[in-house]
This record gives sequence, C-alpha cells and structure tokens, in this order.
Amino acid sequence: MKQSIRKGFSFGLTSGIITTLGLIVGLYYGTQSTLIVIGGILAIAIADAMSDALGIHISEESENKHSVKEIWESTISTFLSKLVFALTFIIPIIFLELSIAIVVCVIWGLSLMAIFSYYMAKKQNIKPYKVILEHLIIAIIVIIITYYVGNWIATFG
Repeated sequence: MKQSIRKGFSFGLTSGIITTLGLIVGLYYGTQSTLIVIGGILAIAIADAMSDALGIHISEESENKHSVKEIWESTISTFLSKLVFALTFIIPIIFLELSIAIVVCVIWGLSLMAIFSYYMAKKQNIKPYKVILEHLIIAIIVIIITYYVGNWIATFG
C-alpha cells in the first residue's frame, strides 16, 4: 500500500472508530434513542469524514514535500476510510436492541483498533502488545468520558 494511502487509511480508521464510539456512547446514555444514535452516526460519518479529509489535505500541503497526487490520495483515503468505518457501527444499531447494540459496537470498535494496531506494530517491528495496549487505553478513556458526559446530559432532560 502506498504511504499516502496508508496514512489516510490509518488516520480515517482510528478517527472513525474513536469518534464514532464516543458519539454512540454519549448519545445512548444521554438520550436512550435509537433514532438519535443513528442520526448522530450518519452526521459524524459525513461531516467528520469531510473535516478530517480536509485536515489531512491541508496538513500534507503544509509540509511542502508531497506531490499533488499524494496529497489527494491521503485526502480521499482519509475520507473513505472514516466514512466506511463510521457507517459500520449503524449495522448493530439497526438490527439489535439498543443497549446490546452499544456493547456490540464497543467490542467491534476495540477489536478493529486492536487488529490494526497489531498490524501496524508488526510492520514497524515493535512489540504488538505495547501498541495495542496504548491505543486501546486511549479509546477506552474516550468511551468512559463520553459515558459520563451522556449521563450528565441526561440529568437535564
């Protein structure tokens, strides 16, 4: 895989998983509404994918060391990977009872993070458990914080 595509893919995958999990957990505990959770996923899949793609695009341009083609490869791979990975979280929400779907989404997201972290560590010849642990801890912190924010927001309703 070309470096420019790998960069966009890894950024989109990671951001798509962590951002979407945070959103799902926060919205669920704040609203208990399937419709709102699905709407949130759709909104973040589109808006945040576009935002992150533009962010990668500008970041790559600012380095002044990439070709126009490489910049666009990173931009498009960021957008597509973020969009696709975020949208995968809709599947359990649609087909399962919401409280079960949230657990499935968390397991799905953390599993994807672990698999990608393992792959990345192996490519860099570093011990996978350290990379996996570091990335999962960050994702879990996001989930915990958004859980508490969702519960706090629920107190206003």
